[in-house]
Parts: sequence; structure tokens; C-alpha cells
Amino acid sequence: MNSLASLVDRIEQQRYSGERILARDLLVAARQIASRQGLPGSYAGMFAPTRADFRRGFRVFTGEPVRSRAAIAHILGEECCRLLLELDVDDRVVSEALARAENEMLERLRSAEHAGFYCCGICTVSFWRHLAAGGLDSPVPRFRDGLRVLKSCRSESGRWNRFPFFYTLLALTEIDLAEARRELLWAAPAAERSLKVLRGTGRLPTRRRAVLEQALALAG
Repeated sequence: MNSLASLVDRIEQQRYSGERILARDLLVAARQIASRQGLPGSYAGMFAPTRADFRRGFRVFTGEPVRSRAAIAHILGEECCRLLLELDVDDRVVSEALARAENEMLERLRSAEHAGFYCCGICTVSFWRHLAAGGLDSPVPRFRDGLRVLKSCRSESGRWNRFPFFYTLLALTEIDLAEARRELLWAAPAAERSLKVLRGTGRLPTRRRAVLEQALALAG
């Protein structure tokens, strides 16, 4: 496997678009991800990026770039945990690798006394997506703590300081709490403006358009 980030992005795209994925293909992908657990370069025992990932960096699902070595390892690790939780592949090797990754990340959270905000905006959003998929622990208090931080970062533009707009909207659509809906409602005018000016039919504009539409639908 040349790039863990590319593998995760491909599977996530297929899932997000509703494309049917054969069970054997999911198993192969899940085992490839599992094979990276705890390797050198992994963050908190999660899933290690490849050399190519560290060299090139990568983009999160909504297109925002990740370039620093620490952020690449952390965010990709969170996204791998999230994806394996969502795939729910019935395979002992995959399940054991995921359990080890979850346990080591929980140790990091407990030792550092993290609540709902982790390091920076984009790292926090990846953490929220992991929580929203059923990972780690104490999702509701962590979300409420983190969403208080998000609210404090509201800007005059209708977006948030420190938090990447599209990636944050994506996470908010996955958090089933009134506080998340309030942030979507607050960001709705900015989302409407973005939707009006968004152009292109490529992968990232299509994803962003879908995220904006979903966010606006949930905002009511």
C-alpha cells in the first residue's frame, strides 16, 4: 500500500456516495488499514501513515489540507478508527487492531485530560468524527465541551476562527445533539452563500456541495 490516506479516501467516497462495495473488497481494505496499527509514525498507537503520506500530506474528506507530520499522523489515525467502526467488518485481526488503537488513544486522552477540544481546530474535528462513529468514550460531555469552544470561535464572516468550515460542517451533521444543530443554524447563511458560489463538478466541489446541502437541511 503506497498511501493509507488514499485508501481511506477511496472507501469513504464510495460509502458517502452510496456506492455498493463488495464484502471481500471491504475486508481487504479493512485489513490493509489494520496492518498499519501501532507502526512507527502512528499517533497514540492508532494507524500509521505511509512514507508517501508524510511526504505529500493529504486532504481531509472535504478538501482542507493537512501538512504537518503530527497532524497527518493524528488526523489520519482518527479517520482510520472512524472508518473501521463504520465498516464494522467481522474479522478478528481488524477488530483486535481497532481495539488496540482505541485503547491507546483513550490513554492519551486520559493522561492529557483532554475534554472535547484536541490540539487545534482541524484535529478536534477529526476527533469529533471518531466519537460520532461510536469510538472512544464519554461522547456527550466531550461534544458539549468541544461545541462550547466552537461557539466561542464564531466570526463575523459567519464561519469559525480556527476551525475549517467544510470539515466542521461535515462533523456537525454527524453529531446528534441540539448544540450541534444550533451551530449549523448559526452557520446556515454562510453555507447558503458558499453553495451559491461553489463551482465545478470534480470530486471536492461535489463533496462540498453535498455537505452544504446536508448541513442546510439539518439546520431547517
